[in-house]
Amino acid sequence: MKHPDLNLLLALDALLEEGSVAGAARRMHLSPPAMSRTLGRIRETLGDPIFVQAGRKLVPTPRAVALREQVRAAVEQASAVLAPTAEVDLKTLERCFNVRATDEFLSVHMGRLLDAMATDMPLAMLRLSPEEDDLDDEALRSGRIDLFVSASRKLGPEIRVQPLFTTTFVGVAREKHPIFDAYITLEQFVRWEHIGVSRRGKSHGPIDAALEKQGLKRRVSLVVSSPYVALFALQDANLILPLPRHLASSALAAGLRIRLFDLPMALETAPLIQAWHPRLQNDPAHQWLRRTIYDLCNAEASLPVT
Repeated sequence: MKHPDLNLLLALDALLEEGSVAGAARRMHLSPPAMSRTLGRIRETLGDPIFVQAGRKLVPTPRAVALREQVRAAVEQASAVLAPTAEVDLKTLERCFNVRATDEFLSVHMGRLLDAMATDMPLAMLRLSPEEDDLDDEALRSGRIDLFVSASRKLGPEIRVQPLFTTTFVGVAREKHPIFDAYITLEQFVRWEHIGVSRRGKSHGPIDAALEKQGLKRRVSLVVSSPYVALFALQDANLILPLPRHLASSALAAGLRIRLFDLPMALETAPLIQAWHPRLQNDPAHQWLRRTIYDLCNAEASLPVT
């Protein structure tokens, strides 16, 4: 029986991760022609084109997509087997972490996290991965992201989850908004047009559900994907922007011309969590990242208050 060339497994993993021959060549320290020849050998071995041309891009075939998780797991398992048992020196470790994180966490803790990395793991890099239409647990399984920091949500049974902190929502408006001229009631709250923040373009959420129980409805006239865009959009307009308290407090501390107010309704607190795939459970660098994030989120002095 002919033994398979395991180098093809590494090359296939690089191709599936990079999505291009040129990118995979850089990762494998090969020339593009050499990588193209390797892709030809992979195609011959698997009996599948693996990638096909679509305009100027290469797109994976269904077989390639189906193999992605299996290939990644095999490479990581082989890497773990061959990894030295010596303790990892984080100060000399070159590592890139793909992190998908909520804006609330980024606005409050990113500066302190980068400071900690500069001290303990100076050669590491964070790559913030945008929220896409994929499932968060699938992104963790496939290795497209290494860590997920967001509001608590249902994830796969094998995904490891750790609570970070909880927050509440407050209302935000420009400093001289007429809503501050009187006591803010539910009727006052829904009188003014609102800004919604949703990376997936949703305009309906927990606030709307709470209002519906009171027989009221708000008008959301603008939906944006980022709270920072929303904060600047309300600077010269009589709009209302509900935001998590920690994020709104950070914007106020940054000097934006805004005021915060308690929402005239009861909403459940919003728990934030960090989640990761169990294959990274014992990885020293990933352990450092998780522990540092947890410590930042649970240090009372690091959380801004109004």
